[in-house]
Amino acid sequence: MVVMVADQERDLVFVPTGSASPDYYGGLRPGDDKWADSVVALRGKTGEFVWGFQLVHHDLWDYDSASPPLLATLQHEGKNVPVVIQGNKTGFLYVLNRDTGVPVFPVEERPVPQTDVPGEMTSRTQPFPSAPPAVVPQKLSAADAWGITPEDREVCRKQLTSLRNDGLFTPPSLQGSLSVPGNVGGMNWSGYAYDPQHSLLVVNTNNLPSKMGLIPADKYWDEVDKNTQDAEYTQQSGGPYGIFRTFLFAKAHHLPCGPPPWGTLTAVDMAAGTIRWQVPLGSLAPGNPAVPLGAPSLGGPIVTAGGLVFIAGTLIDPSLRAFDVETGKEIWKAQLPTSGGATPMTYQTRIGGKQFLVIAAGGHRGVTEEPQKDLIVAFTLP
Repeated sequence: MVVMVADQERDLVFVPTGSASPDYYGGLRPGDDKWADSVVALRGKTGEFVWGFQLVHHDLWDYDSASPPLLATLQHEGKNVPVVIQGNKTGFLYVLNRDTGVPVFPVEERPVPQTDVPGEMTSRTQPFPSAPPAVVPQKLSAADAWGITPEDREVCRKQLTSLRNDGLFTPPSLQGSLSVPGNVGGMNWSGYAYDPQHSLLVVNTNNLPSKMGLIPADKYWDEVDKNTQDAEYTQQSGGPYGIFRTFLFAKAHHLPCGPPPWGTLTAVDMAAGTIRWQVPLGSLAPGNPAVPLGAPSLGGPIVTAGGLVFIAGTLIDPSLRAFDVETGKEIWKAQLPTSGGATPMTYQTRIGGKQFLVIAAGGHRGVTEEPQKDLIVAFTLP
């Protein structure tokens, strides 16, 4: 799924791109793999390449640019600068000049952990933006393992201790590696919304650490037959390694091993390149005060001219919420028949008429075992 955006005035189309294949092994695709994991500007009338900016070199983590690019005009160093904003599953936001692709906030190439897998060749560096800061945690130590009980915490601590864990961009390994953020984000396909009145970018994010690893092809089916981890397995056709991946949960209460919140709503001041506010979004156990707030979400926000952020998308928590865009305070919530894994929309039927708020509520089969529905739910003021 690729959602492009167009700038008609400049005759530019901005395309976010996915990971090169196979996702978790790059020995058959040496180099940076341009222009995978990038935002690419094309000439609208001809399709001609104008510029590209790569967010992840030689991706081994499924850190594709799933979010649509967002076009805005920012006040920067006393000038109005037309920009394209692109985030990805790492939790980084990249702010690029719309005409040239040059970063508005400097981006530094920094050394990253290197692979020990035979046949693989990791990128020596990755691009780190100087601002804004990452909107999710990007590391997790065994000492920081979380559990709702001491027993759960110890289970999580042991899982983390067994993995290769060198922070962000820890490459896949034969022993198993920690991936933080995991393959659902950071930022996923939900996207973001921009409030030009307050220069705020509002984005929902996920914080679900995961375990991933490579399996030599000649041992793959033995591992699948065992499947003691309740993991997802894929052969990676044509490559010498299959992969497994699974989220890290404590088995007793099936809550994530990373500290909460596991989902947040964040407002980023795009003029200053700072985080204005960040609040937990939803709950993994609605109505249970013993479980901390913050649920993973797959559904984007909108911002209205009246200063409200509307968002649904939270897994297990089938709610539609409104937040104050300036403070992050939750000011309204409505129950949906099942989770609204979509971006809401708002409209008026005529000038001066009622304003409607509409969301598609379809549930999340495959991510969670929520009921599947095909409902469109509408709200309005009396």
